[in-house]
Amino acid sequence: MNTASTRCHWVNKDPEYIAYHDHEWGKPTHDNQALFEMICLEGQQAGLSWYTILKKRQGYRELFYQFDPKKIALMNDSDIERLMQEPRIIRNRLKIKAIIANAKAYLAMKESGEDFSTFLWQFVNGQPIVNGWENSSQVPAETELSMLLSKALKKRGFKFVGSITCYAFMQATGMINDHLIHCCQFK
Repeated sequence: MNTASTRCHWVNKDPEYIAYHDHEWGKPTHDNQALFEMICLEGQQAGLSWYTILKKRQGYRELFYQFDPKKIALMNDSDIERLMQEPRIIRNRLKIKAIIANAKAYLAMKESGEDFSTFLWQFVNGQPIVNGWENSSQVPAETELSMLLSKALKKRGFKFVGSITCYAFMQATGMINDHLIHCCQFK
């Protein structure tokens, strides 16, 4: 039965998490800036929960210039040292450097005429893949498609974009609809 309170298993009772689930997760996103932000944030999640990153998302936005790739690409070692002291984000040097590397890779794609959204959405032929999972044990952590996306992003210089991260990214940005069939957001 679909009711407003029937949500995917991973959502807790935090209103911010519920809002993320109901209004962002799984909604098809084509905006380059939003996609860039999400690929960076999903990489920050590696080894952690999305809830942890969501609670720090505003800090990331403030400290990484609202995910403006041009500004991020100019960040240097002193910026990294400053960010390593910043409790509003995950203080992991490799993850901080990954955001900077991702900005440079994003800009290189743009400079070569490759649109980030078009590049990403080609992996699902421009249309969301709608799965019909009945329970959370059916939802994969990675797929052949996420492995292909990971390989393509790494080839372009992106960091912290393994196949599990890419699958989570594809779910979050609506490239794949993995809301469970009983979830109020499935349709």
